[in-house]
Formats: sequence, C-alpha cells, structure tokens
Amino acid sequence: MSATASSAHKAPAKKGWLTRIRQRNVLPGFGLSMGITVFSLSLLVVLPFAMMAYTTTQMGWTGFWQAISQPQVTAAIKLSLWMAFAAMLTNMVFGTLVAWVLVRYEFWGKSLINALVDLPFALPTAVTGISLATLYAPNGLIGQWFAKFDIQVAFTPLGIWLALVVVSFPFIVRAVQPVLAELSVEFEEAAAVLGANRLTTFRKVILPELMPALLMGAGMMFARATGEYGSVIFIAGNIPMETEILPLIIISKLEQFDVGGASAVALFMLLISFTILLTINIVQWKLSRRVGAR
Repeated sequence: MSATASSAHKAPAKKGWLTRIRQRNVLPGFGLSMGITVFSLSLLVVLPFAMMAYTTTQMGWTGFWQAISQPQVTAAIKLSLWMAFAAMLTNMVFGTLVAWVLVRYEFWGKSLINALVDLPFALPTAVTGISLATLYAPNGLIGQWFAKFDIQVAFTPLGIWLALVVVSFPFIVRAVQPVLAELSVEFEEAAAVLGANRLTTFRKVILPELMPALLMGAGMMFARATGEYGSVIFIAGNIPMETEILPLIIISKLEQFDVGGASAVALFMLLISFTILLTINIVQWKLSRRVGAR
C-alpha cells in the first residue's frame, strides 16, 4: 500500500514538471526553427571556414608557416593589427562621447545626427575610400592644409587609421547608446550628493555599467577593421612593407593563383580575430556578472 501511495504521489509531481516545461515555450515549432538555424549557420558560416581550413591543411605546417612568415606578409599583419587597434581606441572615446550626447541632451537636429551615425554602414566602402582619398590627398580640400605643415594623411598609415575610424564608428555608438538610455540619472545625482566629482562619478558609476557594452562594440569594431578592404585601398597607397594591408595581400595571392597562400593568410587573420573576440567576450561576461551581482 505504501509503494502504491508513493507512486500515486509522484505521478502528479512529474506531470506538473512537464507542464511547466511546456509552458515556457510560448511559441511552438522550436525543433523545426532550431534545425533551420543550425543548417543555415553550418551552410553560411561553418562550411566556408572549414573549407578554408581544409585548403590550408593541404600545405602542411611548414607551408603554412612559410606563407605567413614572409616579410611582406608580416609587415601587413603588423600594420593591419596596429591600425585596427588604434582605430578601436579612438572610437571607444569619441563613440562613447557621441552616444552620450545623443542620449542625454535634447537639441535641434538630433534625429539627423542620429541618422548620420549609421551612414558608414549604408555607404559602399569603395565610396567611403574614394571620398576620403579625395579630401585628404596632398592637393585635396583638407589635405592641402595638412601639407602646409608637412603632414601627409593620404597614402600613409595615418590615412589607413582614418578610414578604419570612419567605417567602424557606428559599432561603438550603437553598442553604448542603449545602455546609456537605460542608465538612470539618479545614480549620478546620488554620487554627487555623496561628494563625488564628475570624474569620480564617471569612473565609479557610469563606466562600470558601460564597460560590457563598450567591450562588445570594440570587439566587433576590431574584427571589422582588421578585415576592411574597400575603404582602405584608395587612401592607403598600397606600398609594400609600408601601407599594404593584410586583405590586399590575400587579393594579390589570389590574382597570382596562389590559393593555398591566400587561404593560409586568411586563416591566420581569422584566428587572430577569433582569439580577440573570444577574449573580449570572456571579459565582457565576467564584467556583466560582476555588475549584475552588485
């Protein structure tokens, strides 16, 4: 009798647990939609990367190392990474400032400025590159003023940095803007009442809340800037060992029918971007947990 009663008591509990699980899935069709998602990601993302890795493995480790250790390739790797890093730091400062202005202040033309932030996304990268090269060439509208001080922007690493700042600018703004909109002004007022100055308030109150979103935008921006091609080639000058970027190396190898070498350089670029994105995501996850725990 006791066993029968025990099983009778357990059955409703199990049924109630299954009911709660089913109630969590408000929309039906999870299995089908999940299958379509996995298939799409496999076809569009995983398969091309796997094919690139397979093509590279045909070269062997020695061939892979020789392809990426050529002086022209290593110079392009260093240039691309340093310019992407410099552009990322620049946009972390000015992108956050623009997001702050758009969220915290009301002024005439705010909607127009908010729309202009997304303009680098809308314009073809070639159009951006040609526009920058025309403006900052030694005889350009802006470049001629720099030339008076013996400063050349176009066809130098400075021009590469400028192009990367322009094309990746929206990543930081759009990542930080929603967080600032949700951040209550009361926290800043409380810090001011407690005697904190503006710098302390920003460092202790605002920045910890912004940091996860800021890192997310910086990671996406860095990945975009590392592989940027269209907007850079027109203003870079493409001088080997000086202003030749890594994507141009890949294009050059493909034009020489060196598919293996192009795949090796592309795979190395992918590994760098993946490592940086993974590191930033781990740091962002830890910061999010720390902020959520407080």
